[in-house]
Order: sequence, then structure tokens, then C-alpha cells
Amino acid sequence: MVIARCASPSVTRRLITDLARRPERQPLSGQALDCLTAREREVLALVAAGLSNEEIAGGLYLSPLTAKTHVSRIMTKVSARDRAQLVVMAYETGLVIPGHH
Repeated sequence: MVIARCASPSVTRRLITDLARRPERQPLSGQALDCLTAREREVLALVAAGLSNEEIAGGLYLSPLTAKTHVSRIMTKVSARDRAQLVVMAYETGLVIPGHH
């Protein structure tokens, strides 16, 4: 599945919520994120909420470059090719639950 980079956060959230509710889906084990630090899990949850690097930085009192670095390291550690794949992984592992903020 490919999600266009220009999809708005609200469209991405609706798509992920729809995917997460499909019964045929086999969720990933939470162990898929064991390689992440607590801070990286926090950043991943914010990525899954549709926040930009700048918004993540503001919410966590980081520089935008530090937020971007966290996202890049998360992508490397979990072998994700883009932010959309990170969002799917956050939902599939149960890090983020649809409808909970």
C-alpha cells in the first residue's frame, strides 16, 4: 500500500483507523518496537497522531532537528521506508490504539 506524501494528517488517521479495524489483519507483536528507547516510542506515537517534526519538537521541547533525528533513527531501527509505514506499525503493535489520544 502506498500513501501519498501530500495526504493530510486527518486523511492518514482515517485510513489507519480503517486498516486497524479490518478483522483479517494480523497485528505485529509489541516486541517489534523493543529496539526503541522510551523517547523514541513517545516520538513514534506522535508521528502516528499525525504530527509534523516541528509539532513534535514543540510538544516535547526539542529542536526540530532533534525531532527529525529521532524520526530518522526510528525508521532505521524498525526498517520503515516512510512515515506512513511508521504510523501503520504504531497501530499494528498496539503502541497507538484507534480512538485514544
